[in-house]
Amino acid sequence: MVADPLRRAIEEHRLWLTVERGLAPNSRLAYDRDLARYEQFLRARGIADPIAVDRRDVHDYVGGLAAATDDAGAPALAPASVARAAVAVRSFHRFCVAEGIAPSDPSDDVGAPRVPQGIPKALTEPEIEALLGAVEARDPLALRDRAILELLYATGIRIGELVGLDLDAFDDDRRTLRVLGKGSKERVVPVGRAARRAVDDYLAHGRLALRHGARDADAMFLNARGGRLSRQSCWKIVRSAGARVGLAERLSPHVLRHSCATHMVDHGADIRVVQELLGHASVSTTQVYTKVSPERLRAVYEASHPRARARSNADR
Repeated sequence: MVADPLRRAIEEHRLWLTVERGLAPNSRLAYDRDLARYEQFLRARGIADPIAVDRRDVHDYVGGLAAATDDAGAPALAPASVARAAVAVRSFHRFCVAEGIAPSDPSDDVGAPRVPQGIPKALTEPEIEALLGAVEARDPLALRDRAILELLYATGIRIGELVGLDLDAFDDDRRTLRVLGKGSKERVVPVGRAARRAVDDYLAHGRLALRHGARDADAMFLNARGGRLSRQSCWKIVRSAGARVGLAERLSPHVLRHSCATHMVDHGADIRVVQELLGHASVSTTQVYTKVSPERLRAVYEASHPRARARSNADR
């Protein structure tokens, strides 16, 4: 069966995302889902060629996603999901124009719903200490869980980056970690003494017990059956530790990433250094993650402004 122009264009766009843009597998899957839904919408209108798509079609599609509700009358899709779908549609049509598949872009004036900034609230340093002290047992799984918590907070790496770590990710002296980030971009991040010690304990005494019949001999973090730990399992480990100290509803791997960045900025780290640590392409992204607390803002202001603590004549 010969693919029609719409199907061919979607497949070529998918290849472009992989080869030219180097998107990570999870990002490509998100594009696949969004464009599959878009394709279904277009075909329901009898459209089988990108050339035939006009602005009204795109507006109706994005508007329909934003207006869709579930059985209870609540929005069927979150604003972030609608915005992501709009990004996929714009990417597809811009690709079609760039490759000469279509003469114009029908999505160039299509907006998406504003997505509220979902900035997680960083844990306080005492809360971090309580969390890291919540895993004290010395059995293999507890050693693994402690190493995961320490490493997430020490380095600010993403959950997908952590579970993707192989044994050779650490350098010889265990002071830096090689991480494969978004878009298959590699970066090297430092690892503090406490995290190195936790990881060394796990590798020496925990992983050896878990690697029986290991299906992935290179994986750093293993599950109880010897396979590579999944994102879902890692997420549960973090939440379980948080539940022990009353932080379950606030805690996720991303909160530890945010806490790492926030605490570094609070202690005077240059934002460009934090940007490199987190693997952000733009410093503007880092600025969102590291929003300065009012307390820190006040302290820096009072320490820096020449008249912040000046007494008025009335006070003398």
